[in-house]
Amino acid sequence: MIKPTIADTGIIVAYLNKKDQWHQWTLEQMRNLPTPFLTCEAVITKACFLMQVKPDGKADVLKMLSDGALQIDFSLSDEVSEIKKLIKKYDSVPMDFADACIVRMSELIENSIVFTVDGDFLIYRKNGKKEIPLIYPA
Repeated sequence: MIKPTIADTGIIVAYLNKKDQWHQWTLEQMRNLPTPFLTCEAVITKACFLMQVKPDGKADVLKMLSDGALQIDFSLSDEVSEIKKLIKKYDSVPMDFADACIVRMSELIENSIVFTVDGDFLIYRKNGKKEIPLIYPA
């Protein structure tokens, strides 16, 4: 059974930036994963911000969307109250907005796995106490 894969910001940046410490690892993982990777606008915004230092970096992020490698599968309008609860719960980490959206996506998308290089996802839990299945560098 193919599990839906949710892409976090670091994966997008690592894929597009050959100088990123996780670039090679990300490429290796992507070879074995089905596309599109699911994500949200918050992740796209954060990735565009981080990639602005690279010529055409923001365009490269958006190209992943237009090429179908990434797919937006989240409606913030429907999830505002749950996002607020997550951010409050993980205030001490602290949880940023994009991470809260990814955690919420993991709760909503059955059998999903989060593709990330962010160690905070080892702390976050979905549906209160359940570990979030991850593709994460060892």
